[in-house]
Amino acid sequence: MSGSLDGGARRADEADVVPVPSESRTGRRRLPRTGEGGDAQVIALTPAAERVPGMQSLRQRRRELQEHIAEGKLDAVRRQHSLGKLTARERLALLLDEDSFVELEPYRRHRSSGPGLAGNRPYTDGVVTGSGTVDGRRVFVYAQDFTLFGGSLGEAHAAKIHKILDLAIANGAPVIGLNDSGGARIQEGVLALNGYGGIFRRQVEASGVIPQISVILGPCAGGAAYSPALADFTFMVRDTARMYLTGPDVVEAVTGRRVSHEELGGADVHGTHSGVATVVHDDEEDCLADVRYLISLLPSNYLEPAPATARTGAADDYRPRLAEIVPPSPNQPYDMREVFAEVADDGEFFEVHAGWARNVLCALARIDGRVVGLVGNQPVVLAGVLDGPAAQKAARFVRFCDAFGIPLVSLVDVPGFLPGVEQERSGIIRQGAQLLHAYCEATVPRIQVILRKAYGGAYIVMDSRSIGCDLSLAWPTNEIAVMGAEGAVNVLYRRDLAAAADPAALRARLVAEYTEEYLNPQYSAERGLVDDIIDPADTRAAIARGLAMLQDKRKPGPSRKHGNLPI
Repeated sequence: MSGSLDGGARRADEADVVPVPSESRTGRRRLPRTGEGGDAQVIALTPAAERVPGMQSLRQRRRELQEHIAEGKLDAVRRQHSLGKLTARERLALLLDEDSFVELEPYRRHRSSGPGLAGNRPYTDGVVTGSGTVDGRRVFVYAQDFTLFGGSLGEAHAAKIHKILDLAIANGAPVIGLNDSGGARIQEGVLALNGYGGIFRRQVEASGVIPQISVILGPCAGGAAYSPALADFTFMVRDTARMYLTGPDVVEAVTGRRVSHEELGGADVHGTHSGVATVVHDDEEDCLADVRYLISLLPSNYLEPAPATARTGAADDYRPRLAEIVPPSPNQPYDMREVFAEVADDGEFFEVHAGWARNVLCALARIDGRVVGLVGNQPVVLAGVLDGPAAQKAARFVRFCDAFGIPLVSLVDVPGFLPGVEQERSGIIRQGAQLLHAYCEATVPRIQVILRKAYGGAYIVMDSRSIGCDLSLAWPTNEIAVMGAEGAVNVLYRRDLAAAADPAALRARLVAEYTEEYLNPQYSAERGLVDDIIDPADTRAAIARGLAMLQDKRKPGPSRKHGNLPI
């Protein structure tokens, strides 16, 4: 590179020289200027001691510097590619619409003189920040650059992310963070920690105001891991992404157990066990394409509706396959994903936490062009019971949909909460209360559809009429009760069964009587707890009509600072 913007020491060529007016070579000119009293004043001009670079030269220097910044360190870029990872700019090119990215602060550099930093001050300071569009809609982005200081966060690096978060909040647009960082920059000490604190505070301020998406494409260690945990959606890529508070070396030193990066904080760990990862992908290209799809389902902020598409005629859509998917027997399993596909437009839905707490499903979809949140029990996993992780998973999803004005549709087929000593000790009461709290405080349109069984407290927390759902529909196969018929008979007639000459025959007769009396489909409808009993094939149409009826719902929350979620 022949020159730099901040240096300016290079002499310009003759073609780049700006001519100095001959009059100025005298050192004085008389220019008419209105002053006090209206007399002309004498203005002294500095003689042109040196030739001044022209605009052509300045533009050339700027282009060269921009190319140098965009090119990066070639050996570091090659190492990044050898790890199966794209560079920050390559990722942004995949994520954003073509030629839409406007970079901010590309010339920012650190001011530290710590070991290894003095004289090593690359532009961008290891993070590329700016704004662009996804399908024409504005988003703000930052992409950490692992080729510079390992993407570590220092004062200048953090300040750039702070600015992006501030701009996203001020403009009411989603923010997307592409994380690939070794963590805090040790040489900058407390300034790095202060930078993280500023990020976290802004993320909390943005919570429920704009959608926040974190994409983990490399390491995300130490305090940095809290940023994805605070986001609404976290994507991870297998084999390259890893996220943990303390690395393998610390774990081994403290516990004596040797563990790999992947075993400790890989994508499958967080997608299956911890629940930190919302979506897991095999490669960066598919991951970033999925982020684009998610953006198409989200509103830009809490004051705007989610983007709608053309109506699909769902209000008159008859789906007979629904009656084939769901067996009439309450104990026979089926895949609730197939029900989601029949209910959603074009059979498409965006499932979150697919690998974690699989006994409940949560997904974004469209019904008749409108974005909705689908929550459903999954009978093929633990018979669809609710346990602690399932309750937490559904609660967070319900709260997200409520924060951003997305209607909720709950498809219920639940035998109850999972019993057991471990469940009680792990806090299932508290965790179940989180789901209960989430539904109770939700003010968006809420529709409940009971497909088969809905027993006990699990029926209540799955958005029953008693906790505020707007429209409750049920199939003819519905069974709403404190518990199933056999369990109820065993409790109510324990002594009679013990004294009976033929307990099995007596039990069969009592179960049939209890089912006829209390589990018949009309029981709840006659008491106003179900609005209508519908044909399974009419489910999609009934939901679409219900959403149209409730689209103008307005229900302000109570006057208070905030509730106290049982977390």
